[in-house]
Amino acid sequence: MTDGESVSTAAAPAPFWAPGSRILWRYRENGGRRVHIARPVTVVRDDADLLAVWLAPGTECVKPVLADGTPVHREPLATRYTKPREVRRDRWFGTGVLKLARPGEPWSVWLFWEPGWRFKNWYVNLEEPLTRWSGGVDSEDHFLDISVHPDRSWHWRDEDEFAQAQRDGLMDAAQAERVRRAGHAAVGVIRAWGPPFPDGWEGWRPDPAWPVPPLPEDWDRTPAHVSS
Repeated sequence: MTDGESVSTAAAPAPFWAPGSRILWRYRENGGRRVHIARPVTVVRDDADLLAVWLAPGTECVKPVLADGTPVHREPLATRYTKPREVRRDRWFGTGVLKLARPGEPWSVWLFWEPGWRFKNWYVNLEEPLTRWSGGVDSEDHFLDISVHPDRSWHWRDEDEFAQAQRDGLMDAAQAERVRRAGHAAVGVIRAWGPPFPDGWEGWRPDPAWPVPPLPEDWDRTPAHVSS
């Protein structure tokens, strides 16, 4: 894929995407194969060690909502994962997000800033290792997450959602145990202050010439080829 090429015109998987390329970062619904989250992002770095992408403020995305339009996070936990859902186009509001993923790792690390580029925190999103295809990367979220603060303190997030997902049959005991092990492995990296935490990404800034990438009409297409 050439620099700045739209995801909708990509014909074949690229070994690595050039900085400035526009791809999709997608998540499949839990317990299904349908894509229910799609976010156009700009590639910052892509090589054998790391994929880094920028989700710009104002990006048009796709997200799940309840069938009546209620935002998922506003639904009581007991029925959050059992009520019918649909997907809806929306915008990513607030500051942008830098997402970092190492090949084969069952989590990605996201960086958040306050307005004015004051660094807020890292967010470890536990998920299936990313699979690459011609237009981007796909994964499945695993509910459990970790917040990491500038002083290196950390805490688990969304343990209630992780437990509810198991009660609702969205993951079995074996998968839940794999996710918990992945979480403890991530905690080990945090405690050792391993990559990407000491790598200075807090000081990174997007190229002001980068446009906000559009959401392609075929954002939910089935990849013709998938690789790890």
